[in-house]
Amino acid sequence: MNWSINSIPSQEGRIVLVTGANSGLGFDTAQVLLEKGATVILGCRTLKKAEHARQQILEKIDCETIDLLEIDLSDLEKVKQALDQITFKYKKLDILINNAGVMAPPKELSKQGFELQFAVNHLSHMALTLNLLPLLAKQAGGRVVTVSSGAQYMGKINWDDLQGEAKYDRWSSYSQSKLANVMFALELGYRLQRSKVDIASLSAHPGLARTNLQSTSVSANSSWQEGLAYKLMGPMFQSSRMGALPQLLAATDPSAKNGEQYGPRFNFRGNPEICRAAPLALNIEERQRLWTVSEELIGDWVDLSEGKKLLSQ
Repeated sequence: MNWSINSIPSQEGRIVLVTGANSGLGFDTAQVLLEKGATVILGCRTLKKAEHARQQILEKIDCETIDLLEIDLSDLEKVKQALDQITFKYKKLDILINNAGVMAPPKELSKQGFELQFAVNHLSHMALTLNLLPLLAKQAGGRVVTVSSGAQYMGKINWDDLQGEAKYDRWSSYSQSKLANVMFALELGYRLQRSKVDIASLSAHPGLARTNLQSTSVSANSSWQEGLAYKLMGPMFQSSRMGALPQLLAATDPSAKNGEQYGPRFNFRGNPEICRAAPLALNIEERQRLWTVSEELIGDWVDLSEGKKLLSQ
C-alpha cells in the first residue's frame, strides 16, 4: 500500500519546528502537520514571510496552533537569537525538520563569511540541531529530519576548497551542501545511538518537485538556458505537496527508524519509500571529518556545548 498523507497518525500534543516554512516543501509540510493536530513553529527568514505563510494556511484550515519564528540561516548570530526564543518559550520539542535551503545562487557569502549554500543548508542547521537536542530529549521519540536532495548523489566534499574560495561552481557547491546534509544526518544518528539518546535522526529528499527554488535560481542567475531546461523538464516534476511526503513520512511514521533516508520511488517521483543514501555519505571517516570541521566553523559564533554534552554521555 502506498504511503500518503492519510497514513499520518494524529500529531496532537506534538510540537514541530519546520525551517523554511513559508514556501515550497516547508509550507506544505507545515500545513499537513497542522491538519494532523500538531503545534507547528513556522521558522522563516523574516517575520513578514512567516506571517504571510500563516495567513495562507488560515485561508485553508481553521487552526490555532501556529507559532512564528524569525530565523535567518545565513547569519549564525540570528540563529542563536532564534534558539534563545525557542528555549525560552518551549519546554519540549518533538520534531525538528531541517527543510530550508538555497539552491545554486551566484557566489555569495553568509554573514560570517562562509559560502552561502554550505552555511544555510548545512552549518546553520547543524548549529540549530545540536542546540535543540536537549529539548528533543525531554520526551521519548524525538526526531530530527534533515532534508537533502537528489543532488547528494552527485556531490563530493571539496576539502581543498570547502568554501569555494579558489573556484566557485554553484551546482558543485549545492551538491556538496546536500551531501553534507546526509552525512550530518547519518553521523548524528550514529552519535545519538552510541550515547543511548532516544532521538532518531533521518534524512529525506523530494525527488523532482516543483518549488520556488527553481524560479529563484533562474532569476538570481539570469539564466535563460536554465529556465528553458526547467520548462522542458516540466512534465517530469511532481507537485511540492508530493515532494513533501518523504520528509513527512520520516517525521511521523512510527516505523521509520534512526539512520534511514526516504525519497520518492526510484529517487524520482511518486509515493515515498526508504532509499539509499549517497555512497560517499557512508564513509565514516569522511563523516567524522565533516563533523569536526563544521563544529570548528560554527563554534566561533554559536555555543554547541549542551548538544555536545548530550552526545558524549
